[in-house]
Amino acid sequence: MDSRDHAAAVGHRVRELRLARGITLSALAAAAGVGKGSLSELESGTRNPTLATLYALAGPLKVPLGTLLLDEVGTEVSSDGVTGRLLDLRRGPQGVRETYCLDLAAGSERLSPAHGPGVVEQLLVTEGVLLAGPVGAERLCPEGSMIHWVSDVPHSYRAEGGAVSAILVVTTPATVAPGQH
Repeated sequence: MDSRDHAAAVGHRVRELRLARGITLSALAAAAGVGKGSLSELESGTRNPTLATLYALAGPLKVPLGTLLLDEVGTEVSSDGVTGRLLDLRRGPQGVRETYCLDLAAGSERLSPAHGPGVVEQLLVTEGVLLAGPVGAERLCPEGSMIHWVSDVPHSYRAEGGAVSAILVVTTPATVAPGQH
C-alpha cells in the first residue's frame, strides 16, 4: 500500500472508531491534544499520521496503537527522530500484544501519554543506550538490557549519546480495549 493509500486507510480507521464511540471531532481533538483541523485532515486522508499523533489518539479512543496502524505488520510511523515499526500483533481473550522495532536518532526523545490501566511495556535495547520509563522514574538501559513498567502514566524514551534500537512489547489487557481483541 503506498503512503497516500495508507494515510487514507488510517484516517478512515480513526474516523470509524471515533464515530463508533460517539465522540465528536472536537472532543477527540481536545482529549488527544491535537488540533481539530489536523484531526480532520488526518481523518480525510490528506495528512500523514505521525507516531506522536497516533499515540495521542489511541488513548482517548481506547485502542492499542496497532489498531490505528490497521493491524498491518511492517507498518512504520515516525516523528521527531523516533520511528516505530509494527513487527507483530496478537489478539486473544487476554488482550492485545504488540511488538515494535523502535529506532531513535542520536539525542532524540519521545514523551508518551499514559495508556490504559494494566498496560505493560517491556523494552529490550539491542543497540545504544536508552533512558526510558515512567516520567520521573526513568532508568538507564544499556545495550542488552531489558526493563518493563506499567504504562498507565506518562513515560519517555531518550537516546543517550548515539542512535538507539530496541524491541518494544506493549501488552494491553482485554479490559482496557473492549471489543478490540
